[in-house]
Amino acid sequence: MAGIECRNVCEGVEFLGVHDEKFKTARMSVHLLLPMEQKEASANALLPFLLSRASRAYPDFTKLGQRLAELYGASLNADVEKIGDVQVLSIAASGLADRFALHGEAVSDSLAEVLCGVLFDPPLEDGLFPQDGFEQEKRQTIELIETELNDKRVYARQRCEALLCEGEPYGLNRYGTREDVAALELPHMTETWYNVLSRARVLILVLGNCEIEPLYQRFRDAFRELDRNALPAFGTVNRPARAKVLEVRETLPVAQAKLVMGLRTPVAQPQDGVPAMRLAVAMLGGTPSSKLFLNVREKQSLCYYCSASYNSMKGIVLVQSGVEEENLGKAREAILEQLGAMQRGDFTDEEIAAAKMSILNSYRTISDSLGAQAGWYLTQTLTGRPQTLEEAAAAIEAVTREELVRASNRIALDTVYSLTGEGNANA
Repeated sequence: MAGIECRNVCEGVEFLGVHDEKFKTARMSVHLLLPMEQKEASANALLPFLLSRASRAYPDFTKLGQRLAELYGASLNADVEKIGDVQVLSIAASGLADRFALHGEAVSDSLAEVLCGVLFDPPLEDGLFPQDGFEQEKRQTIELIETELNDKRVYARQRCEALLCEGEPYGLNRYGTREDVAALELPHMTETWYNVLSRARVLILVLGNCEIEPLYQRFRDAFRELDRNALPAFGTVNRPARAKVLEVRETLPVAQAKLVMGLRTPVAQPQDGVPAMRLAVAMLGGTPSSKLFLNVREKQSLCYYCSASYNSMKGIVLVQSGVEEENLGKAREAILEQLGAMQRGDFTDEEIAAAKMSILNSYRTISDSLGAQAGWYLTQTLTGRPQTLEEAAAAIEAVTREELVRASNRIALDTVYSLTGEGNANA
């Protein structure tokens, strides 16, 4: 049986613990939340990867790996996300639940010690991070950016988002740019580390089969040693659709054209209409039984794939499709026709039930994974009105046909991005 504990550690630092004995593992993570800003995005993005390499107690990658192996093969991972207009830097540790340790070891406490070590006590020499680790993480971060650029489906989505949200923090890449990463210098990373620890809003998550109280005490003691400055004010901007649709077409060596349509809606967190909008977008293009899949892809054969997704933090709907270049216009018209059907209420009770079932199943899947739960609780802290999975499921169940029509009519086209060309690059 899961029990949730929420506590304030100090100014701008929150702790959330969820004890759940159905798992044989425990997961703890520290999430550093900052406004998404071009000038610091790349340095911030590099930081969690650099920190997770070592600590003063385990001063290189090998020694840290040996310590994790001693803790029954525990893992330590870093990540960077963009949630709304917020950049999220995360370091997470996962390991065996204490009750399953062979000799009664406090695995979770040792793992928390490792996590606090890499975060607060890196192996600085003369105030600097190790040069070799810094250079390696720069190369790997540039490779992450290039991997996204080389995947044309991801590239097309990012280009549409950048055009749709031009001038907004959300239009930036979560890693910054290749040029900014390449230009980073070692001394700046120490400054970035101090700045992030002193200014970021922090969420500590402890999930799974472990005792919450001793872990709370350890993290509380670690964070209360910090000098916390005034926290920056940040939130997520939701803008209306353009009066005139922006259309951009680019050419690259791709074998399959990409069509990404960016739509705006004023419905975003923490508004009451979010569940209806989420269900409406699922019916439009979020499931195998959706209108876009069954009609545009299957019946009309206009797309190799065609799907819709809803960003409830930004009030953005993206429709992504892979098409033959000569079908770009037809695909666009067919997609808008299916949106029109939603706006007219041209859908069946069976379609509503199928979409509800799909969303509810996705919520059940989240409850079966500690990593997925961490993502859920992280996002919920930024909504302004957090929900449990059970509350979110009940809200979806309660959505009516009238609410779906009303939500659909609050979606407006803003940006159309087309990527065309010829060649044998990744399609």
